[in-house]
Amino acid sequence: MNTEKFKRIFLIVMDSVGIGEAPDAKEFNDEGADTLGHIAKVMKGLKMPHLDQLGLTQVKQYEGGQQVKDPKGFFGKMEEASVGKDTMTGHWEIMGLHIDQPFRTFPDGFPSELIQEIEAKTGRKVLGNKPASGTEILDELGEEHVKTGDLIVYTSADSVLQIAAHEEVIPASELWDICEMARELTLDEKYMVGRVIARPFVGTPGNWERTPNRHDYALKPFGRTVMNELKDGGFDSIAIGKISDIYDGEGITQSLRTTSNMDGMDKLNETVSMDFRGLSFLNLVDFDAKFGHRRDPIGYGKALEEFDARLPEVIDHLNDDDLLIITADHGNDPIHPGTDHTREYVPLLVFNKQLSPGKSLGTRKTFADIGATVADNFNVKLPEFGKSFLKELK
Repeated sequence: MNTEKFKRIFLIVMDSVGIGEAPDAKEFNDEGADTLGHIAKVMKGLKMPHLDQLGLTQVKQYEGGQQVKDPKGFFGKMEEASVGKDTMTGHWEIMGLHIDQPFRTFPDGFPSELIQEIEAKTGRKVLGNKPASGTEILDELGEEHVKTGDLIVYTSADSVLQIAAHEEVIPASELWDICEMARELTLDEKYMVGRVIARPFVGTPGNWERTPNRHDYALKPFGRTVMNELKDGGFDSIAIGKISDIYDGEGITQSLRTTSNMDGMDKLNETVSMDFRGLSFLNLVDFDAKFGHRRDPIGYGKALEEFDARLPEVIDHLNDDDLLIITADHGNDPIHPGTDHTREYVPLLVFNKQLSPGKSLGTRKTFADIGATVADNFNVKLPEFGKSFLKELK
């Protein structure tokens, strides 16, 4: 006998769509950050009527936003409790973990000892070894890489070691093997890199293009997540986009890879048409990777409007016992200095066809409230962190 309130929960993470500086933003040098607000201002108004109908403008007023008297969804905003503002920290917290030690970052590049180990094990020299954007590093070193076969190694403000290679020089499968090796090397406590990322690309000088063959090699979560509990409890835990990479496959029953935000929405719609009990968990990475880090507010704004336009395809096909949750994992204000993530509140929008209009869920003190709610719904072990809002959905 099924005892859960909702048979299926669809969780969408709009990667980096923050809605204003968090209370502790100053500690992260992020005073004044406002990803959504600044994008809307540059765009001279954003048109996202479906997010507004779900309650977005109840928690974030932005230029172009429509005030809705009786939103269809429940709405709130969430603070990040963990120490960090990276993808893994945000996602792990969403599924019930609390990260109290930030992952190590490398603002001056990686230690020479690690670079020497990579060179020795691959037989290839390393180019770069510094923080850089993915497009700028290709413009700078792509041609030399093609001529020499040397590896382009770079990092960012996140705890990541990224290795780029042209697919005609180093096939994607070989690059993946190299990154798996680098992952093993960086598990050492003296490095503790959050993710190693394969960044294959193609093209010619001045026209480099990264391919969809990216692959992330993450640390395993430091504890059991709600997805582990779902899987072990016999429920489905479907990962879409880079979700499987972020959790290193832990607690996942099926993984669907994506090539873009719009492909992600296509894959989400596939799961909407599936008969399952459990969670469908989507990350939309383009907001962060293509527009936030590249400080492109216009591209970011257009991507937000494109996402909003796709929402009716999902909402219209939800069953009466389905729940939709939309949130984010951190900010990435394209107007803020640098190319770093930003410490911001994130939106919390929750929708069920039978529970409209919605009401305020207030300001949640941790992203883990989502994981607690998912666990509560499916009657599996609750995470140590987070407070379920399941009973507030009525």
